[in-house]
Amino acid sequence: MADYDVNELKRRMSGSLSSLKTELNGLRTGRASAHLLDPVQVEAYGQNMALNQVATVSVPQPRMISVQVWDRSMVNAVEKAIMAANLGLTPSSEGQVIHLRIPELNTERRKELAKLAHKYAEAAKVAVRHVRRDGMDALKKMEKDHKISEDDHKRMDTEVQKTTDQAIADIDQLLAAKEKEIMTV
Repeated sequence: MADYDVNELKRRMSGSLSSLKTELNGLRTGRASAHLLDPVQVEAYGQNMALNQVATVSVPQPRMISVQVWDRSMVNAVEKAIMAANLGLTPSSEGQVIHLRIPELNTERRKELAKLAHKYAEAAKVAVRHVRRDGMDALKKMEKDHKISEDDHKRMDTEVQKTTDQAIADIDQLLAAKEKEIMTV
């Protein structure tokens, strides 16, 4: 990073945050969520497609996901894709509708999921800290090359730290919400 741009740092940090959101949405919490099926790719019409491009995903009950396949000939391919995604869900189909029952989570599994959520959050924090380091290094280089004054460096340094602190706080907030969702019976 040759030049310092706080908006670029914020963009990179928010990228870490949205990546964390995606990973946390993929964690099965014992409650049905249409997001559980986001990673499912279906072999359809000679190419891989996201499940939501060949079917409608809905949550009719707290422990049930329904997948309404638009093309009857695609039902088997969708079932295979769900099984291949290793989500721990077993599809059962009735015509063009596939039902996925979400099993109850035991306490041990909840703790494992909470640990995994912590691991994801820590990886996001590390990514944010890398962005901060890049910003700090760019500021040092700019001061060394006499592009900015020492006072500007200190002011911008504070700005980078505030941005970092906000991103870390957002990560902690996401983690706390997910952990509460996982541990709630």
